[in-house]
Amino acid sequence: MGRMAVAAIVSLWIVPVSLTVNRIVPDPYMDEIFHIPQAQRYCRGDFKTWDPMITTPPGLYYLSLAYVASLFPGMWFAKGIQSLPELCSTAFLRSTNAVMAVVCSVLVYDLLISLRPSLGEKKATFYAVLIALYPLHWFFTFLYYTDVASLTAVLAMYLTSLKKQFLISAMFGAIATLFRQTNVVWVAFVAASAAISYVEDLCEKDHVNLMYKKLKIERKDVIFNKNSSAVPTLRKRRMGASTNSSQLTNSKVIRFLPLYDSGLINEIVELALKLWRLKWKVLVTFFPYLLVLLVFGALIVLNGGIVLGAKEAHVVSPHFPQFMYFGLAAAAALAPAHFTLGQASTLWQAVRRNKIGNFVNLLASLVLCMIFVHFFSIAHPYLLADNRHYTFYIWRKLIQAHRSMKYLLVPVYLYSWFSLTTALGKAQKKVWVLLFCLANALVLIPTPLIEFRYYTIPFYFLILNSKIEENIKWIVIGILYASVNIITMLMFLYRPFQWDHQPGIQRFIW
Repeated sequence: MGRMAVAAIVSLWIVPVSLTVNRIVPDPYMDEIFHIPQAQRYCRGDFKTWDPMITTPPGLYYLSLAYVASLFPGMWFAKGIQSLPELCSTAFLRSTNAVMAVVCSVLVYDLLISLRPSLGEKKATFYAVLIALYPLHWFFTFLYYTDVASLTAVLAMYLTSLKKQFLISAMFGAIATLFRQTNVVWVAFVAASAAISYVEDLCEKDHVNLMYKKLKIERKDVIFNKNSSAVPTLRKRRMGASTNSSQLTNSKVIRFLPLYDSGLINEIVELALKLWRLKWKVLVTFFPYLLVLLVFGALIVLNGGIVLGAKEAHVVSPHFPQFMYFGLAAAAALAPAHFTLGQASTLWQAVRRNKIGNFVNLLASLVLCMIFVHFFSIAHPYLLADNRHYTFYIWRKLIQAHRSMKYLLVPVYLYSWFSLTTALGKAQKKVWVLLFCLANALVLIPTPLIEFRYYTIPFYFLILNSKIEENIKWIVIGILYASVNIITMLMFLYRPFQWDHQPGIQRFIW
């Protein structure tokens, strides 16, 4: 069991499904009509021509070029292929994501081991395989989109940061921004998370060293006590000095407090003091991340915006409900852990512990979310016009089923986020949970188009840091994912339809 087992099991479905997709849908489909020709230009050595409809950086095309180039010698020897462009077919380009999906599953395994060392190889293997079935990630493994490679780079960045390989982590962060611009937010999130762990570890070591020195002093006092009649007075003086020294040092070295001992405000203040005390060490250690952020910022200024192409269709907009949609989508994807009577009872008990404060917070959140839904619900033209996406039907049949429906869903959004943050709070400090929510807000709120693919990276951070212990819940999640994958792939392959206003075969897609 382990990495090889995860890679082998994931390959068992990737290979046959990839072959089936390439046989039934051999031509580029949906966004592939932009990505595949662009990658083929790179294969021909044309790095100057750029399709203005492509909004993301060229990271995927460079990755495919390196991948195809690595295959070229063997293919040339075996089949007599004379040039690199011959290998850049739709099927070969799609296989880039197939390889990345296998790598991604191994990274998930390593992350589970790093985040939960007590999990064991067998359980980590089992969980990693089930997480690889997450429908949005699974489906786009078989098409030439940026999502799989983007997720893989972000997870590699996260894993190396947990291993304290910060320079390598920052390099993966830079690579991640070449696949999708919004990954810069996850670079900042990973850097902040790593900085928190870094200062906590340093302060805890200082505290342990302080206690060790104190014990050594007390031990010397005990030894001296056996050989001196004047010990009582001298020992009192020494212990008093030791106590004063301890108090003085504790004013400089802030003690590490468990999550349940301090509220969010206390954690923030405590962390700010620690960061200030260790500011130069933190700055030097995490400068590679800062360099990535600075270079990215300079490129955005030069580009005149974060989007590369089709800027008129991707204008930054205050789409606050997008943040709420993710909460519901993520909780639904982990329904056996969040939408159960047991979880509802647990959350209710948490609210009852501080009735006045919690009810006031819930009421304020409810009012605020109602305002966001009323004034900031955006129906993007792409969403309204394209019935090939499942979001088209969710918008029309659920959110817009009745004019009151978007308001009735607000309590469900709140419940979802409350459940998610509570689950995260059991595994991470409250400051980490706050950073996670802020990162989600920065990625999702400016995005006017409802697109479930944007939820994949935050979902992986969520599931990796949520301690779902019961195997039965994982089994139900796996069955749920496999069922959704089978249905969506069958719909994609075997339920094509025609558009009156556009020629060609159309297919249902996420």
